[in-house]
Amino acid sequence: MNQWEELQQAAFTKRVSRRDFMRRATALGISTALATGVLSRAGYAQEPKKGGTFKIGLGHGATTDSLDPATYPDQMTGTVGWGATGNSLTEMDAAGNIVGDLAESFEPSDDAKQWVFKLRNGVTFHNGKAVTANDVVQSYLHHMGKDSKSAAKSILESVEEIKADGDNVVFKLKGGNADFPFYASDYHLKIMPAKDGGGADWESGIGTGPYAIEKFDPGVGAKLKRNDNFYGKAYFDEVEVKVIADVAARTNALTSGEIHFMDRCDLKTVNLLKKNPDINVTEVTGYGHYIFVMNVTQAPFDNPHVRNALKNAIDREEIAKKVFHGYATAGNDNPIAPSVQYAINPEPIHTYNPDKVKELLKKAGMEGLTVDLSVSDAAFSGVVDAGTLFKESAAKAGININVIREASDSYWDAVWLKKPFVASYWNGRPTCDWMFTTAYAADASWNDTFWKNPRFSELLVAARSETDSAKRGTMYAEMQQLLHDDGGLINIVFNNYVSAHSKAVAHGDFLSNWDVDGMKIASRWWMA
Repeated sequence: MNQWEELQQAAFTKRVSRRDFMRRATALGISTALATGVLSRAGYAQEPKKGGTFKIGLGHGATTDSLDPATYPDQMTGTVGWGATGNSLTEMDAAGNIVGDLAESFEPSDDAKQWVFKLRNGVTFHNGKAVTANDVVQSYLHHMGKDSKSAAKSILESVEEIKADGDNVVFKLKGGNADFPFYASDYHLKIMPAKDGGGADWESGIGTGPYAIEKFDPGVGAKLKRNDNFYGKAYFDEVEVKVIADVAARTNALTSGEIHFMDRCDLKTVNLLKKNPDINVTEVTGYGHYIFVMNVTQAPFDNPHVRNALKNAIDREEIAKKVFHGYATAGNDNPIAPSVQYAINPEPIHTYNPDKVKELLKKAGMEGLTVDLSVSDAAFSGVVDAGTLFKESAAKAGININVIREASDSYWDAVWLKKPFVASYWNGRPTCDWMFTTAYAADASWNDTFWKNPRFSELLVAARSETDSAKRGTMYAEMQQLLHDDGGLINIVFNNYVSAHSKAVAHGDFLSNWDVDGMKIASRWWMA
């Protein structure tokens, strides 16, 4: 093996950095084009360069979408309204650490009941207006009003007071919260210009982000133009985001060159994409989970025996294998991903158990139970197949499930939180408190099971301010057990984010907190 062959082998086994590879290749007399080609095949990200139009195809988006960040339901509005055109006070990096974004620093008091965020100097909105602490205050108050329906309202319930102090924003909390900087990275908490007289201007779509909105067409897509005054990085001249709900159409758009990136690959055909020499398929493990949820305030789901019968009537392993083809792990009716601190796997593990189902139905006095399950591709790719397999396994255990396929366009507005038994998904959250507060707190706007458990509510407040890690872990373990035993959640699988992109674009390490590269794909990718 000669030196060039050895160097190539080092590249493919990642034993050499990109810089060292290029330096050593030059010394061996290898052309830049040849060396760069080897690095590309070895999976090294290329050096970023400016220019070009990036075209993104997403499997979600509806005519009811709004630029109001309080209402963002999914990756379409999150990618456009936040990741590309806005910023929060903090953000998560590729290693899962919480770091400053619009805030250059953040400091707690000793008891974590007060947090002070210092803003970056010289940041402006797209219209040239300087960002002030008052803009931050009004942006947060936008989610905190008495009548607010914001998805972020529940995580801000602990805020007793928020005020501007020069270049600082001071949050006084009702109790200590070591996780508060994580909250501040939420994609709903985009910083917007303050209006004269109070309030936040969301209608204009103006933000601080790397791109500014030129056109926003709900249910269709958006066109964005680079903000050259952005304090960070932005490589593309323009970004176009297209709503392509049908996965086959999305795949065709990628293979034909109509788009550069697609999310939510069809897992049944993703191996065909992997064989395409012009396309890369990427799998990212995050906190996401695909679920069926029951409204526990409505019959028959108000009966805990019925809820647990349904939890034991689904064959998650079969669904993970046949629908998700190895790109997911069977769930156990706990929304906390295994990689999250304090996560447990509650006992007994809910697996397919027809005898248990029949026993529980008898206790409930509901033998021969029939229920309707609403599903839609808006929830997740493969949802119809998952619902069909659930129907088949439940039938063998004595439950008749009518699987109703709902329209994707109106699903989040007319079905989710409206009908009693539906398919849904969560991107998950990186801390127990954030996940529980957003989706399972009694008064959370997005409590899609409508579950209210007094002990759970008590522990939620107590754990948030507990500084002893062992005690905090014990509380979160009990909360996960309560939800597993009594809640209205059927966690089918923890899913991996599977996307595909043309080799005409390049990227660095993926963010795992949200899909679509943390919904910040527009600023983190470039033309190859």
